Order: sequence, then C-alpha cells, then structure tokens
Amino acid sequence: MALCNCAIVILGASGDLTGRKLMPALSTLFKQGQIDRSSIIVGSGRTFFTDEEFRNRFEEAADFGERLFYHQYISGLWEFIASKGNFTKKVVFLSQPPSAYESSARELVEDGFGSETSIVLEKPFGYDYSSAVKLNNALLACFNEKQIYRIDHYLGKEAVQNILVFRFANSLFYPQWNSRYIESIQINALESEGVAARGKYFDGAGIIRDMVQNHLLQLLCLLTMEAPVTLDAEDIREQKISVLRSMEILSCNRFQYEGYKSEKGVSAQSGTETFAELALRINNFRWLGTPVYIRTGKATYRKGTEIGVRFRHVPEVLYNKQGSLKPNTIIFNIQPNEGITLDLSTKIPGGDNSVAAAHMNLCYRKTFGAPSPEAYQKLIYDALTGDRTLFVSALETETAWRLVDDILDKGSVETYQRGSLPQSKFDLKWIDFDSYGALC
Repeated sequence: MALCNCAIVILGASGDLTGRKLMPALSTLFKQGQIDRSSIIVGSGRTFFTDEEFRNRFEEAADFGERLFYHQYISGLWEFIASKGNFTKKVVFLSQPPSAYESSARELVEDGFGSETSIVLEKPFGYDYSSAVKLNNALLACFNEKQIYRIDHYLGKEAVQNILVFRFANSLFYPQWNSRYIESIQINALESEGVAARGKYFDGAGIIRDMVQNHLLQLLCLLTMEAPVTLDAEDIREQKISVLRSMEILSCNRFQYEGYKSEKGVSAQSGTETFAELALRINNFRWLGTPVYIRTGKATYRKGTEIGVRFRHVPEVLYNKQGSLKPNTIIFNIQPNEGITLDLSTKIPGGDNSVAAAHMNLCYRKTFGAPSPEAYQKLIYDALTGDRTLFVSALETETAWRLVDDILDKGSVETYQRGSLPQSKFDLKWIDFDSYGALC
C-alpha cells in the first residue's frame, strides 16, 4: 500500500547519514511505489541551500527531485511545509548528534508540529541509565511515546526479524528452547575496521555502549523472550522487557587494539575499550542454567555477526561412548551472509557405524534468489506507516542501560594486536563461527 500525503522531514540533512542511508532508502521506496508522489521530502539544517543545490547533493534525487525541498533551520519549517500542500502526516528524522535531540524536539513543538507528527531518532539514546531517563523525559514533554520511534538498525535486518519466525512458526524447536536442552548461547559481533572517522564519538562511548547495550541485547531478547500474546508491537516489547529484567551480567573483560590511541579524535591517554567479552545469566524458569556469552569488537581479523545456540551433548552411550560427538548447534548468520545452519550428526556411508558432523543450511540469498532489503528501507517505511514493532521503547532502552550500567568504564583494559582476537579470559570453547560464514 502506497503512503500518501506525507511530509518527510530530515533534520541535519547535510550530514553523512542522510546521503549514506536515508536518501537511498527513500529513493527505493519511491521507485517501488510504497511512497506516493503526493508526499514530499524536506531537508533542514543550519547550512543554507537552495532547493536545487540540495537536490544536486544526492544521486537518488533524479527519481523524486521535484518532491525534494530544503528549508534552513526549524523556525518557520511548519509554515514552509504547509505552503507545499495539506499533509495529513509529518514524519521528522532527527539525523543529528544525540545532544541536539532535546532542543530539536522542543523547537518542533514551538514551531507548530503537533499530534500529526512522529519523530525518528538514531542511537545512542543516552550515555548511561540516568542520561537515558533524562532524554526520554525531555522527549516525552514534547511528544507522546506513540509519536517517538527509536531506531536500532539491527532490528531492520531480515535475519534478525526471522529469529521470531524460526522460534514461533516451527513446532520442531519450541519444546527444546530452554535450559534443559540448550547448553549455552554465544553472540559474536566482529568488525575488521578500526574506528576510522568515528574516533571522537567512539572514544567517548566504547564498544559496550556502541554495540552491547543496544544491538546485541536486542538479539538476545529476541532469542530468549517468551512468546508474545500477539505480534502487536506492545506485546512483543512486553516480552523483551521481561527477559531484559531477568538478565544479569556476571563478568566483563575489556580490551583495546594496538594503535587505537593514535587514531584521529582519540585521546592519547584513552582507556576506552574497542573489544569486550561478557558472561551473562538469565534468571528465569526457562533459561536458568544456560550461560550466555557475548563478544564484540573492532579491528579484528574479519567482519561478521552470528548467534550460536549450542545444545547439550548426547549421553555417552550408543554412538557417543567415547564422548567425542559434537553437540548439535544452530547458527544464525546475521551478517554479512544471512542464513541459518543446523549441525547434525549423521552416519558415514559404509559398513561400520562411524558418525560425522553434517550441516543443514538455509542461505537467504540462494533460497529466495535476491539480496535482502537494506535495513533502513524497512525501518523508514514502518516509521512512515506507524508500525512500531521494530522500534525500541523508552522503557526498553532504560532497562538495557540499567543492565550494563555497573560495567561501563570499569576494570582494566588490555591490548590486543590489530587484525586478531584478544585471548578470551572465559573458560569455554567458543564456537568456530568462521566455518559457518562460508556456507552462504
């Protein structure tokens, strides 16, 4: 269904996010007819541009250039939009530094934006628990919760959305999805690049704030939450918040890659972690007894995000008398090669009863014949149409901050060589995630 008669506003429209993510996604939505030509896109910021100058900044503008406009500053923006037509819905993307969110929300209200308006925010939503509460209170003084859309772009990935389908649309796995059968859960999120041009921002945040508090805890919630009553956004959020409240961080180890302190924008005395590993426990009836491990970092030897669900070993009888059989494992490949792999034990063809590990593999690209849509395309369309399922609520983000608050900036930071993984301090065998990425 095409979205009609909507004014799409981008604050901070001259920034990197607009050109890299928002405009390509909006262009695709226009091409696919999901946004009707009765809608407009208005860029806004402190820099002056004519409409033509603004359009010329984006290759995608050729597709909808006549619907693309620019207005300097927020003051007068409501009247500017009204001069272009009578739009029943206004969606404002705050493509700005988080420090500007509060003042921008207040200026929007003062300029006349009201109940017909939704605002879309990029992470981070706060720096810690207290700052997240302060920001949410400031936003809620201007707009109600149903008008606020907090983006976590991981939730827009098809492989992430498929976790709930895998769990609740397949009766094969549901009875085994608990601590009686699952030995451990491991989440692995690695990047090969360092901080690059984000040095100033990252040095004030660190990998726990940048990845764990939002993206990776969201993955863990989807993997471990109870079944929602319906697929309504609020029912799903209720279950995610419930499992978040039951989580406890048992241990956290922090590391920093060699040469990080020489990166542009990074303090020469920085104690910021670029890699972290965490051990968690979920203190509820379903999961108590199944440890959870998370590791994530920059400047490692490869890029990839995976979830590993390792089942308990079969008893040491029959085919496993020597205890040598590998446990069944399910791997969710989130990026770059989206898919799901199930490890099984199977008989080797021949006369004896020798057993080997085999893979049952679902590769999205091979199965569905096309690459998955870009995450922002899905999230932008949902924000425009009012679907809040893939967005994070105020209570969710505050609960996640409360969980990690006690480990932020705490403990020593050890170094590791760029292009490698730091030596884990946990007494466990990490899943060999490398071997699964090549299957797609």
